[in-house]
Formats: sequence, structure tokens, C-alpha cells
Amino acid sequence: MYILKLNQSAKKDLKSIDRQNQVFILDSLEDFIRNFSSDYEKSLMHSGKIKKLQGQKELLYRLKLRSYRVIYKKYEDKLIILVVHITTREGAYK
Repeated sequence: MYILKLNQSAKKDLKSIDRQNQVFILDSLEDFIRNFSSDYEKSLMHSGKIKKLQGQKELLYRLKLRSYRVIYKKYEDKLIILVVHITTREGAYK
């Protein structure tokens, strides 16, 4: 099972979002972590909900949650998903 960690900038991003969407994002991330497996990830990639980001020095992924985008990184050896950035669609790719 994976665990969820948010870095400082992701925590700051989350605080700038209204309470209702904060709860939605955190609940969605907990559900994402609880169900996470390679098959689950492949099905979400096929549906377009997850996308591997191009042009980055490190391997990052984008998870779509309504109008928000969660940028995350997997650590296979530690079973950790580190959330790097949470923002709206417009701000996700800046």
C-alpha cells in the first residue's frame, strides 16, 4: 500500500483552495492511494485521468480532479506518492 505525502508547496496550494474543494481533493487522493496498483494506474492512464508529464528532469504525473490538477511523483521502493503541486487547469502547466 502507498502512503500520501504533500510537500510544502502542495500544502500551500491546498490552503489557497476553498474548503469544499479541499475536502474533495483530499478525499479523492485518499481513494487514489487506497486503490493504487499498476493495473489501476494503467486504467486511469487509458481513460486520460492520469498523464505522464513530458519535458521534466524527474518522472512526474498529472492527476485530473474536476478542474484541479495534482502533480505527483511515485517512489516505488518506499511506496510513497509525493504530491508536488495542486492547482487549477489554467495554472498547472506554467
